[in-house]
Amino acid sequence: MVDVPAQLRSVTRSYRVEERDGEEMHVQSLEQTYPAELADVWEAVTSAERIQRWFLPVSGDLRLGGRYQFEGNAGGEITVCEPPAEGAAEFSATWEAMGGVSWVTVRLQEVDAERTAFELEHSSRTADVPAEMWETFGPGATGVGWDGGLLGLSLHLGGVEGSLSPAEAEAWAGTDEGRSFYRGAADGWAVAHIASGAEAPLAERNADATYGFYTGTTPEA
Repeated sequence: MVDVPAQLRSVTRSYRVEERDGEEMHVQSLEQTYPAELADVWEAVTSAERIQRWFLPVSGDLRLGGRYQFEGNAGGEITVCEPPAEGAAEFSATWEAMGGVSWVTVRLQEVDAERTAFELEHSSRTADVPAEMWETFGPGATGVGWDGGLLGLSLHLGGVEGSLSPAEAEAWAGTDEGRSFYRGAADGWAVAHIASGAEAPLAERNADATYGFYTGTTPEA
């Protein structure tokens, strides 16, 4: 059992479009505070041995300039690696998947001796995202996937009650509990999309399509 409502409430989601180096970018971010000290959270998100416990097996060199590969998923290059210092830490990497490149940054900030604020930002060129995919799913396409990652990290660090290994995640998506998580996460991204200026009917259709994609179900009319 996983405390799905508590996890969904614990995550702050945002979406915006901004210009970087003359190119328009989709920028999504998720934030959650975990009940663990900064050094422990840093190790959980940068150690291959720890990462596989809550996300996916990863190989390669997880140091600045090194290349990594998640099993059956994305790979890339570590472009920033700043270990904990003065209450903060950060790493960035390219996220190379399906022939495209986007960018992921994780920022950690010490709240106090027993809590750490975690932020994950995923950026992609709008020109690189297929128009049909964006029109169908909106920001939930990738955002809901990251929601699953934060859930795994939350369970690993004791941020929410429950137990769910990465190996169980695919089957869990088809359970009542799993469907409630993906429904809530998809709806959360609809809220973020509307806050960015999207029309509510479009954002809600995107959320329905995203929920269906992750659970293999069709939302009730």
